[in-house]
Amino acid sequence: MATTLAKPALLHTPSDLDETGRAKLSDSLNILVSDFFALYIKTKNYHWHMSGRHFRDYHLLLDEQADQIFAVIDPTAERVRKLGYPTVHSVGEIGRKQRVKDNDDIYEDPKDMLVDLMNENRTLAKNMRATHEIADDINDVATASLLEVYIDEAERRAWFLFEATRDVN
Repeated sequence: MATTLAKPALLHTPSDLDETGRAKLSDSLNILVSDFFALYIKTKNYHWHMSGRHFRDYHLLLDEQADQIFAVIDPTAERVRKLGYPTVHSVGEIGRKQRVKDNDDIYEDPKDMLVDLMNENRTLAKNMRATHEIADDINDVATASLLEVYIDEAERRAWFLFEATRDVN
């Protein structure tokens, strides 16, 4: 993946944060923006293609979770701009950067969908913690603060998905 170390002068935003650290953090945030977009689409895909006896509950749960994921995209991309770097430009760039695995299957078992999203949210939380470490390294408390909230939200989504997959007698 290309680094954002070379940035257009017109996008420069002055900052007292370390320049090299800002570049590294911006790269990591752009990958997260791509992951957020990909997870949003995957969650909506499963929302649209949910079936079975728990259809309504799962359909509503996934719609709520997709809305929550979509809501973090803009603030994260704007954080990249505040750091003085460009953010993702296209669906193609998102596709090249995303770590969330696409699922183009025509049919997926509802429980498998929930387990897949649970695992993707856990991985997302882990990846956000790694980006948080980069923010900590350059004392970027604003980015760290955003990520702390988003990590909690991802862990909550994973928890809800886990509970929805448990067999209760």
